[in-house]
Amino acid sequence: MIKVGIVGASGYTGLELVKMLVTHGGFQLTYLATTQGDTMIEQLHPSLENVISLPVEKADVASVAERCELVFLALPHKTSMGFAKDLLDKGVKVVDLSADYRLDLDTYEEHYCEHEDTAHLDESVYALIEYYREELKTAKLAAGPGCYPTATLLGILPFIPYLDTNAPLFVDAKSGVSGAGKKLTEMTSFVNMNENIFAYNPLKHRHAPEIAEKIEKVHGVKMNVNFVPHLIPATRGELVSIYAVLKEDIDPLEVLKKHYANDPFIRIRETPVDIKSTAGTHFCDIFAAKNGNALFVSSAIDNLLRGASSQALVAANLMCGYDEGMGIPVISYMP
Repeated sequence: MIKVGIVGASGYTGLELVKMLVTHGGFQLTYLATTQGDTMIEQLHPSLENVISLPVEKADVASVAERCELVFLALPHKTSMGFAKDLLDKGVKVVDLSADYRLDLDTYEEHYCEHEDTAHLDESVYALIEYYREELKTAKLAAGPGCYPTATLLGILPFIPYLDTNAPLFVDAKSGVSGAGKKLTEMTSFVNMNENIFAYNPLKHRHAPEIAEKIEKVHGVKMNVNFVPHLIPATRGELVSIYAVLKEDIDPLEVLKKHYANDPFIRIRETPVDIKSTAGTHFCDIFAAKNGNALFVSSAIDNLLRGASSQALVAANLMCGYDEGMGIPVISYMP
């Protein structure tokens, strides 16, 4: 059993990691921490009563290095790299769920803040599993993609060779409120969210440059990505609709089936996808159709799992020599 820890156990993504690691056949959860500490995991998350009992400590690099071979960092950007750089120097493998290692330096500093660990930035592997599977097998640092980029990239990357890349790419994305985190704000309050839906940061959201950067890295082409996220009155789940212009005639579903033929967690749907069918799982469901040269792609994921925690766990599985699907949830929360 490989000893692992979670720094940032108080949030939704931390909770999802605990739930998967409790029954994982290859990882032993030996360390839990937050920036405050001094509690028990079942007090922090009452749903874990009679499931697991472990102290939640104040995050400390020396304690992590002494007790863990790999650690998940479920922390905000900037806070995360402060821990990661010291842990990596001590030989601890890191799976980072923040934005701190998922972008090139210039892109990161333009849209987030000054980077404090450029020494390790080039060592990170972007943990979009289907495209960086082999690189993750030898990685010491995995950078979890954002939830919106995960759903968008899995949907659109198979089609880039068939697109008019001079035409703008439009991404209409909708996510459950858990994607905004646990902290209550006016925007995420019940009164504002109930029976409501709205866009936020349209065309200015910092996931747009992440999507554009990864399209260029995988296919070597620059695209004008127009990204508009929305909050919907749902707890979890994410639906992304992508609109693009084709440069040649294709069968969109056949392109998807061929492209993902060997990827067990991608499901190609013959009819439009929904968020309920992927809730609670690592699956990404994708549907595509065309009207002349107009292409429509729709993908659905669980924003907390495939969009964060289960994707992080798959990365850890690969980094530690385990099967990709070990301990990964596949049964959806239906009905």
